[in-house]
Amino acid sequence: MSSIKNVLVCGGGLMGKNIAFVASSVKEHNITIYDVRPVDVEGGIRETMKQLVEAEVITEAELDERLSRIHFTKDLDSNAVKNADLVIEAVFEDMTLKQETFAKLEERCRPDCIFCTNSSVMSPSEISKNLKHRERFVGTHFWNPGHLIPLVEVVRTDATSDETADTVMKFMKDIGKEPCLCNKDVPGFIANRLQHALWREAISIVEHGIADAPTVDKAIKNSFGLRLPQLAPLENSDMVGTDLTYNIHNYVLKSIEDSHEPSPLLTKMKDEGKMGFKSGEGFYKWTPEQIKKCNEDLNAYLIKMLYK
Repeated sequence: MSSIKNVLVCGGGLMGKNIAFVASSVKEHNITIYDVRPVDVEGGIRETMKQLVEAEVITEAELDERLSRIHFTKDLDSNAVKNADLVIEAVFEDMTLKQETFAKLEERCRPDCIFCTNSSVMSPSEISKNLKHRERFVGTHFWNPGHLIPLVEVVRTDATSDETADTVMKFMKDIGKEPCLCNKDVPGFIANRLQHALWREAISIVEHGIADAPTVDKAIKNSFGLRLPQLAPLENSDMVGTDLTYNIHNYVLKSIEDSHEPSPLLTKMKDEGKMGFKSGEGFYKWTPEQIKKCNEDLNAYLIKMLYK
């Protein structure tokens, strides 16, 4: 398929609404959100995009125009489903639910419709294993917040065709994303593997009393964290030299955390009910006001980085 016009998003939660809004950046796109429950699509998107309007990234008129091309349905047998060129699934992270959703879609969508799953952790190959046309299935992992983070990981299954991968990569570029093609369906794909390697070491440093949580975060924010958007790890390795990278690794890797199980500290915190924002305490203590401010500050930072 060379042209995507009719986009169906399955799942009307925060990520589904964000994906629909991003897809609306192309005026030729007609977007429908499907959910089994009623969803206030317009109200939800307006609330999420409030900071973009306040920052003058988009105008109220532009928001209105884009919302006019985003529709909602509870009817899986509607024309919006039958005529979809591309489907992005954003339902709960439940394997059975995802497989059942795509089985129903395959019965109703055109044979050339491309199926995408937004799962951040589940294998696209496993999600699609019972489908008849697995060659037109691919993973598309949008990062949260989906309307701000540029990355979308396009993940090949063990059956994805080159045409499907190429079409989805082009679609993501067209809607303003920075797609990265993951050639193998592996746990964590690309970016989560990198992110959680860092998290594992950060938690280990706290667990072993090398530094407390605020110190670890401060060290990251005030060193390589500052330069990562401009100088990524492999560029940095080339900058300092492969020989220096080798020598550092030869010395330090033997001392870096390499456990294949979650940290005992993380297990203890989970057992004690220290669930972070969910409970008001994790590595830090959080009030509702602090939680709200943290989320707002993150969005404001991303808007400044991306648009200012």
